Amino acid sequence: MSLRRILTVDNAADMAVLKQISTPVEGGVTDDLRRLMDDMLETMYAAPGIGLAAVQVGEPKQIIVMDLGDREGAEDGDDEGRRNPRYLINPEIVWSSEELASYEEGCLSVPEIYDDVQRPARVKIRYLNYAGEAVEEDASGLFAVCIQHEMDHLKGVLFIDHLSRLKRERAIKKVEKAARAA
Repeated sequence: MSLRRILTVDNAADMAVLKQISTPVEGGVTDDLRRLMDDMLETMYAAPGIGLAAVQVGEPKQIIVMDLGDREGAEDGDDEGRRNPRYLINPEIVWSSEELASYEEGCLSVPEIYDDVQRPARVKIRYLNYAGEAVEEDASGLFAVCIQHEMDHLKGVLFIDHLSRLKRERAIKKVEKAARAA
């Protein structure tokens, strides 16, 4: 496994890739695809984050990794026992609730920026898992927020695209300023 560079909005070339629509994975789940997902998961943990779409590491494919494992109540440095990684290939939302929920979101591609985004409170999703098996499940709470956020990436949409133009422009300028300072 290896760490990959996460693309960010302060770089024009990165932004062009982040805005691409990801293509479906064809031909099933291969060892190369599993290596990519393993790299993505390691990169996400190192960032640290709870979700990552392949396009965020420069691979515009319909692949998402996430881990919403229980992080509370464990000893510092004891991450391994609390991890619950998920691998979603060619995910699709097959149903979403009319009820909406607001959640303060952040994004590894828009570092240190957080804002409220309103999305359906519950969704039903279908995808292939790490073994290539078809899975269908209901998602609510943080899982619903995370899956919708990551699936937006597959459509070339960032969470800041859900904000007003003024908030979006301020967010990008703040990321650019932080990148110059670093």
